[in-house]
Amino acid sequence: MNALNSEAFVLFGQHILWSDMIGNILGLAALALGWRRNLWSWPVQFASGLILFGAFYGHLTGSAGKQAVVMTVALYGWWQWNRSRGEGTDGHITPRFATWRERGAMTAAAAAGTVAVALLFKAYPSLSWDPWPDAYIFVGTVVAMYAQARGMVEFWIAWLLVDLVGVPLNFANGYAFSGFVYVIYGALVLWGMRDWWLRSRQGPRPALEGAPA
Repeated sequence: MNALNSEAFVLFGQHILWSDMIGNILGLAALALGWRRNLWSWPVQFASGLILFGAFYGHLTGSAGKQAVVMTVALYGWWQWNRSRGEGTDGHITPRFATWRERGAMTAAAAAGTVAVALLFKAYPSLSWDPWPDAYIFVGTVVAMYAQARGMVEFWIAWLLVDLVGVPLNFANGYAFSGFVYVIYGALVLWGMRDWWLRSRQGPRPALEGAPA
């Protein structure tokens, strides 16, 4: 991991780390696969989280915690999307809008979770240099990936809200490649959200791409 955390090159005066670059390229691939509702989005996301956890650990606790969440929910998402194949849907992941009750529950959980995690970080300053942004990123990631695993179109919106804080935080703390990549994420999220929104209004869906036979 020490080799991965070494400098790869300098871009616009920003020092790019191998781990930051590789982890985020895998993250982009996972997002593109998720857009296509491809089952392999989840193992690629797990690999991205593992590499970025090593990059952030000891420097940005909230971002490192975010990657721990990414890995955990990636396992849940793999199980959830696989399970749909065993229920007679032939691997269909059917994008849908969350109900108002689900939206309210996720919003309340995000707000309460952010406050709770931020207070934890403030009580133990060694855990985080930026308690509130770190807490926001950590909890927002939980909500976004849960919504993705459940096939909710709103997961794209949740990712955009997380990135609004994550981009400047990464630049400010020297993880420039993460900042550059999240700009690309923004465009992919908008296109992906449109695709899932259109699919949620259609009839029967084709089988999940990339699913094992």
